[in-house]
Amino acid sequence: MMILTGKTIVSAIRPPYPYGGEFVSQFLFALKLCWFPLLISTIAFGYGAVGIQAANFLVLFGALDRLGGFYVLSSIREFAPFVDAIVLAGVAGTAITADLGARKIREELDALQVLGVDPVKNLVVPRFLALMLVTGLFDVYALIFGIFGGIIATLVNGEPLGPFWATFFTNASTTDLWGSIVKTTLFGAIIAIVCCYKGMTASGGAAGVGRAVNQAVVIAFMGVFAFNYVFTQTLLATHPALNIPR
Repeated sequence: MMILTGKTIVSAIRPPYPYGGEFVSQFLFALKLCWFPLLISTIAFGYGAVGIQAANFLVLFGALDRLGGFYVLSSIREFAPFVDAIVLAGVAGTAITADLGARKIREELDALQVLGVDPVKNLVVPRFLALMLVTGLFDVYALIFGIFGGIIATLVNGEPLGPFWATFFTNASTTDLWGSIVKTTLFGAIIAIVCCYKGMTASGGAAGVGRAVNQAVVIAFMGVFAFNYVFTQTLLATHPALNIPR
């Protein structure tokens, strides 16, 4: 996978660039598949896991106005990027693995190499760039609807929205926003590399493609979780002000 990552980056930078049409089609394909599952998931997670549970806890101390600041910590930094990555890996990533795996089983990838067509430049690079772009854009989408879950939780508890927004904007910073978007963009790169690799190395007929899809999802999730730990620790170490709630 590391070798494939290096080849993909080099192929994306080095001319020619014949993958424009494939890039657009893969971007629209991921967009069409993922927007609705992501909408439902972010509202559900934002309202349930973060909103209701945190609100119930804060009500005990009469501090429900701190829910907005909590959403900066939970939704912007963690929940929205995670839900974004999980939906993209589970929906678009599996489709990519199945597509490339089926081409591998039918020996289409070998035929392309015989014809002098580079599978990495023409198949992997457009999927790599498309998933990076769509995952970064969907993070903004996930943030909006995740915060909407917090608004619903506040209203359900009969509280005004003024304190929610006050603590939210007091704790939010541009570092939180760009850190979240950069992190999810790199999540997209990890998902694309894992899914393309498992698809292009599938073997054993239709059953082998199914195994490759299952393995791709598990490895992509593990890679996302591991990278998130490293990225978050690095971001907090280089920006210690983020550790101080306001």
